[in-house]
Amino acid sequence: MVRVYRYDYIEYVRGMKFTVLTFGCQMNVHDSDWLIRAMESRGWTAVSESEADIFIINTCSVRDKPEQKVYSVLGRLAPLCKKAGSFVAVGGCVAQQIGEGFLEKFPHVRLVFGSDGIAQAPQALEELAKDHKKTLVLNDFVAAYPEREGGLAQPNQDLLPPGIGTIPGQAFVNIMQGCDNFCAYCIVPYTRGRQKSRSSEAVVNECKSLVKAGVREITLLGQNVNSFGIDKKGTDSSFAELLYKVSAIDGLERIRFTTSHPKDLAPEVIKAFGELPNLCPSLHLPVQSGSDNILKKMGRKYDRARYLGIVEGLRKVCPDIALTTDIIVGFPGETDEDFEQTMNMMELVRYESSFSFKYSDRPGVAAVKMQPKVPEDVAQSRLARLQERQKSITRESLEALTGREMIVLLERKSKRQEIGGVSWRGKDPGGRVINVHFAGLDEEQKLGGKLVKVKITEAKNHSLIGVKMGEIW
Repeated sequence: MVRVYRYDYIEYVRGMKFTVLTFGCQMNVHDSDWLIRAMESRGWTAVSESEADIFIINTCSVRDKPEQKVYSVLGRLAPLCKKAGSFVAVGGCVAQQIGEGFLEKFPHVRLVFGSDGIAQAPQALEELAKDHKKTLVLNDFVAAYPEREGGLAQPNQDLLPPGIGTIPGQAFVNIMQGCDNFCAYCIVPYTRGRQKSRSSEAVVNECKSLVKAGVREITLLGQNVNSFGIDKKGTDSSFAELLYKVSAIDGLERIRFTTSHPKDLAPEVIKAFGELPNLCPSLHLPVQSGSDNILKKMGRKYDRARYLGIVEGLRKVCPDIALTTDIIVGFPGETDEDFEQTMNMMELVRYESSFSFKYSDRPGVAAVKMQPKVPEDVAQSRLARLQERQKSITRESLEALTGREMIVLLERKSKRQEIGGVSWRGKDPGGRVINVHFAGLDEEQKLGGKLVKVKITEAKNHSLIGVKMGEIW
């Protein structure tokens, strides 16, 4: 059946089947969720990969490995695009980086869109579904944040393909796009463009619509949320002011935000952790290195003392705050002493978890030309040692929570089930994964998005186990 929609009055075959494959950060997950909702609102149907006609890959190029995965996926999808009308769309950071190169190398790719081009992607997908010979590249950066039209406040969970979609009761909200920091190792300013903040009114209105639709927890997203409002065009609020505005939304029970750059973490934001009851006591605060020498080479614009002062301030106003971080080992010029400073930082802060990686050259960044490079075997040895220590700290931190009572926002059924009921997994305000067994519960009963008080009974390597202490609401 052919229908006409208001979007430039493009005609298309209702029921076009598509799937979205997502790599990378939470911003990519959010972008994919929005794209799914936007296409569903136009009559398209989100399905699994084996059923799809159109394949959309949302890519990441922060490190080399995710980029290489994209080429592998494109090779796998080629046989599936032989039927008439089938094609691949490549979006995200690698799309911004490679551009028309995808069209030249992969004939089954007909749409390439960068981070600012996603707002135009739904219309472009419709055009390509109608005209099988057309190709499009949407890689121009725009001066202001590209507000997106279309889509619903909440997607239809039953229509989302496995592994993709908003977790019941939770949602991401972009507050900005791009980055102005140009850290020596980072490709983000080149693939996502310069920083562009949204208006606080647009952010608050989106959050209100999500809460009205049943969302209980919102995560505010940006490459550097702490610099919200201080970009070239600016906005009407600082990040701290935005937090207080969002916190005041009636019915919003939890707020999180990511990612934070320590150089821009204002005292007012630290203060908010002690004043806003729905601001979760958890913060991802990337340190990258514990060495002042390496931090300077990275262009991070803070030192150990500044970082540890932030940690002290956070724990003063919010003693139970759970801190996580990013760490790069093997940055050009990193000595054994520099690495020991990073290990010392881990002992001082005791992160509950960390994302740690070996440095890898990314095209166009300043660190590509920095010498000397750390030998691969040395970087690997340092990474293994750091990750082993992190495992121990994580386990110790989780064991210290045994016997505590937490409020858990349930997400989905646990992978491991017990006899005589159903086990569900969720997260506490600190962002820790907690598995809860519900004796006698019907397997078909849906608890996603529900809250329950839980007593922690056991700690695992990366999660907790608890028992229900009261009613589910």
